[in-house]
Amino acid sequence: MIECKTIHAHSGGAGPVSSSKWDGMALILSGRSAYRPTRALQQALWERRRRLELPDTLILVEHDPVITIGRHGDPNNILLPERQTPEVVHVDRGGEVTYHGPGQITAYWIADLRAHELGVRRFVADLEEAVIGTLSDFGIAAFRRKGLIGVWVRANQGTAKIAAVGVRIARGVSIHGIALNVGPCLDGFRGIIPCGLQEEGVTTMESALGGPVDQAAVGEVLVQRFGEVFASSLRCLRDDGIRVETDLKRVLGQLERAAARGARKPKWLRMDLPSGRGFASVRHVLRSGALRTVCEAARCPNRQECWSAGTATFMILGSSCTRACRFCAIGKDAITPPDPAEPSRVAHAAKALGLRHVVVTSVTRDDLPDGGAEQFAAVIREIRKRLPGSTVEVLIPDFAGSSEALDRVFLERPEILNHNIETAARLYPPVRPGADYNRSLAILRRAAAAGLSPKSGFMVGLGESEREILELLEDLRKASCERVTIGQYLQPCRGCLPVKRYWTPEEFLSWRERALEMGFVHVESGPLVRSSYRAAMAVANVSRDYGDLLDG
Repeated sequence: MIECKTIHAHSGGAGPVSSSKWDGMALILSGRSAYRPTRALQQALWERRRRLELPDTLILVEHDPVITIGRHGDPNNILLPERQTPEVVHVDRGGEVTYHGPGQITAYWIADLRAHELGVRRFVADLEEAVIGTLSDFGIAAFRRKGLIGVWVRANQGTAKIAAVGVRIARGVSIHGIALNVGPCLDGFRGIIPCGLQEEGVTTMESALGGPVDQAAVGEVLVQRFGEVFASSLRCLRDDGIRVETDLKRVLGQLERAAARGARKPKWLRMDLPSGRGFASVRHVLRSGALRTVCEAARCPNRQECWSAGTATFMILGSSCTRACRFCAIGKDAITPPDPAEPSRVAHAAKALGLRHVVVTSVTRDDLPDGGAEQFAAVIREIRKRLPGSTVEVLIPDFAGSSEALDRVFLERPEILNHNIETAARLYPPVRPGADYNRSLAILRRAAAAGLSPKSGFMVGLGESEREILELLEDLRKASCERVTIGQYLQPCRGCLPVKRYWTPEEFLSWRERALEMGFVHVESGPLVRSSYRAAMAVANVSRDYGDLLDG
């Protein structure tokens, strides 16, 4: 791919946009492309967008002559015998019959409407708005017509359609898009009743302006307008001779590499690495006890800070998880039975480190009848035995929803019962396969009913919207959760999901304020915050100054 300039949004209706990275891609295909291979490209991009593997993607293409008809279209709107028409393709979009061909820009916008907080009607209106804005930049006054979909201009003392819109929304993600007539041969429309509108005419930009129009320039402006209307910063790419018709996989590979290459960390995520005796001491204690930490296994960005301060979060039940959450770097080594000596080693290490608040988590062990609940209980007992004045926080998995397993942990009365909600409900299928949003809320609710202090945490940057973040906080409060951590998702390894957006420190600060207004007792919210970050402060309910998040 040849990279063009990044188009930065400066207006639009989808809320604030992080300027730290682009939010989507625009692929401009050179030459002409057959319809069916481009349709296959759309489908592949839709699958990847749905699974959060790619950001929103705009494709601009000029098609070989083709007639397409929507899923509810009337074949009688094709006027000529099939042998006299271009290829006819039945497609799964809305809308009627239309023509694609040389001199026309077709723009396919594969976007997650939920991330933009858009309904279908507003989405279609925004597609039309992108076209209207583009035409305005070329001196053409365009408009909508009540009760109709598409874009019109004045022509021959009446009106004529200059752009058609046809989309399909599946699982919240759009496919298909708009077709803008720049300067096509209008003969292609004469074999059909365009969009099923018998009395309506069709026109082009060249007809409206009375002269030639640079189609490449129109495409660049259209990308700009899409970025503005949908409040997205689009990274513009051109194919360098790779043809969709002959090498679809290579085109997709180029897009995937471009997406990964574009996720550059903003300055507030660049940290100086602390060092000193504290870090070395923690590492020595852990190695001596053959213990694992989530700090290392999950590649936590705060490991240097926490270890240098003499603290760490223990991870029990082995180094391999039985689930395949796509945000986590924990490996898939061989599953081993619980180590009966592990609780004693954890307590010994906690005492050696002089911890007053001990945090213990685990991998998920769906292979065990109790999910590892007894191992958690044993660890809590050993810590209480060796450090009688300490407090204990356990960050537990969901134990596949087992009430018996939860009760086994609850009976040991940990001071903090932490269970991470991780992400918005909509994102659970691609992010947390095997988990259940409502089940996680039920665990927190059950912990509160048992007289424990529930805590939870989640990541942002996986494609959630501002509204979904606030709804998630509200759901946690309704589940009687008292403490919450909010942090920026950082892709820990190549096989994990890419970052969709870097939220700013100011936004993290605003969520902290909103969460406190909702009634949370303690909130840690910042780009580098993780589940057990400064966990001891949550026990003591100590407030801290969040001004350092805004430095620089």
